[in-house]
Amino acid sequence: MLLEGKKLLVTGVLMDSSIAFHVARLAQEQGAEVVLTSFGRTMKITSTIAKRLPQTPPVVELDVSNSEDLDALAERVREHVPHLDGVVHSIGFAPQGAFNFMEAGWEDVSTAVQISAFSLQALAKASLPLMGPGGSIVGLTFDARYAWPVYDWMGVAKAAFEATNRYLARDLGPQGIRCNLVSAGPIRTTAAKSIPGFERFEEEWESRAPLGWDINDPVGAAKACVALLSDWFPATSGEIVHVDGGFHAMGV
Repeated sequence: MLLEGKKLLVTGVLMDSSIAFHVARLAQEQGAEVVLTSFGRTMKITSTIAKRLPQTPPVVELDVSNSEDLDALAERVREHVPHLDGVVHSIGFAPQGAFNFMEAGWEDVSTAVQISAFSLQALAKASLPLMGPGGSIVGLTFDARYAWPVYDWMGVAKAAFEATNRYLARDLGPQGIRCNLVSAGPIRTTAAKSIPGFERFEEEWESRAPLGWDINDPVGAAKACVALLSDWFPATSGEIVHVDGGFHAMGV
């Protein structure tokens, strides 16, 4: 099996339709032991959804904007697994005000950047005491090369997120730890529902992706994450793998 014996930390499991949920499911099916994170009121939701996985994993408290949670993460995870071979970052949030580019204030923008970009470095740093050579950090992005309709400051945050991945690849590479992203096409997830006008993405992808695109199918993106968590990409880091039906390669 692809992930036989590996220990993984997966963030962002809120619905069984999410990419993170299917990463956790496929990872378990491929032999991995999984630990989930959640925090606050969503702990109950994550714990409930976790029961729908092949094996019910433990859920540890982690708010990536809380320094105490970050400092305690390694200890909390160590209660369930002795080390980590991989970490999945599936975290993103922007206040509604951040979806109006010209009117947004710094308070909304700074929240979007902290939760959706800086958190990749924060999560990696917090996980580092449990990781060693061969480790893999995988995050989920939405192609930040373009100015998308309605995405606004979340798009800027994703650009920062993608840059953060490259700098992590630089700084963690000497320790044998890979850092990569999967750029998925639009999926009807919890995060997507918070974006006003998200249906405009759905319409474009369906008509322009050469392989076609199903907004209700997160499995393709989840499989890419599992592949990057495995030992089959031992020399790949700082990369963005597009799982979008080929949309990114098309012109007008």
